[in-house]
This record gives sequence, C-alpha cells and structure tokens, in this order.
Amino acid sequence: MKWTKLEIRGTQRDVSGNPQKALSKIKYVGNDNQKQNHCEMAEKLAPEKRHSFFHGSQKVFEWDQTLDEVNMYITLPKEVPKKLFYCKIQSKHVEVGIKGNPPYLNHDLSSPAKTDSSFWTIEDDILHITLQKRDKGQTWPSPIAGQGQLDPYVADLEQKRLMLQRFQEENPGFDFSQAQFSGDCPDPRTFMGGIRSD
Repeated sequence: MKWTKLEIRGTQRDVSGNPQKALSKIKYVGNDNQKQNHCEMAEKLAPEKRHSFFHGSQKVFEWDQTLDEVNMYITLPKEVPKKLFYCKIQSKHVEVGIKGNPPYLNHDLSSPAKTDSSFWTIEDDILHITLQKRDKGQTWPSPIAGQGQLDPYVADLEQKRLMLQRFQEENPGFDFSQAQFSGDCPDPRTFMGGIRSD
C-alpha cells in the first residue's frame, strides 16, 4: 500500500469573502498497520448511541447516521414469522409492514436516498434499514420528514461528529476523535469546496 504526501496550508475564502484557515492535509506513506489504525480511529467517531423516535409511549424505531448512510432499527414482534415482513425503499419514501396488513411505517424521508445502494435486513428480531444518503455528508434531522426531529443541541452535536468523520476520512493517519469546534460547526457536505469523490 502506498500513500502520497500532500500538504496544504494557508487561507481560503468562503462564499462571502471571509478568510478561513485551510485544513492541513497530509497523507503518509504507510503500511497495513497504519491502515488498521485509521480504521480504529474512524470507529471512535462512529455514533455512540442511537436516537429513538417514540409515538406516545411506543418506540417506533431507533436510528443513527454516518457521512454516507442513515440506519433505522425496528424491533419486530416475535410471534410473526420473519418472511411476512416487507420493506419498500424509494428515493424519498419508506414503507415497512406485515404482508396483508396496513403498513406499520409509511412516510416520506427527510432527505433523498440512493435506492440502488440502500437495503434492509432482519437479524435477531430487528429490521435494519440502511439508507444510502444521496448527498454524502448531509446531516439528517430525522429519517422521517417532520417526525422525531433532533433538538437543536443534538443536531449540532451530530453535525460536528459528521464533520470530524469527514476530516478523518480525508486525512487518514490523524486522530480527530478528541477534536472540538469552537463556535458554529461548518456543514460537512459543503465545507471547503465539498466532499471529495474518489
């Protein structure tokens, strides 16, 4: 495995013309051991816990997100055979239910998903839906439009965590797990020209 070394320093201007410090970007020539360390650092920035969406006193689903995807977890009733459950994922809509019954969940998504790389599985009485974000790095306030939105404080923490995930992805070899932002966190999707696509 060969990594190239690239270092960028200086000042970049945002769309308003205000100066911003440019990130220092360095990729090291490394070995597989360093790649393993990168993976371990990325795991440190993974969601610590899932968000829960309740309707009244009933938990409808739990969810979390990364730069690339939103994951929904629905606990299934044990008495219903697993082959009777279904899930339909569309670009802006998700439907979950038991065949022959009204859907349990039938809602628009808060942001568009890529249907060709989104999927669902059932394991240990949990229906796990993985929605691939169409706009990598976008912070979703909730998987479902208008339902269970994160409060502003938690949404800000989510955006900061996703921004650190982006830094980690773009700068392997550095550990951003303890990094902090002072003031407002930039949008991970658009900061400094947006997320690089490889």
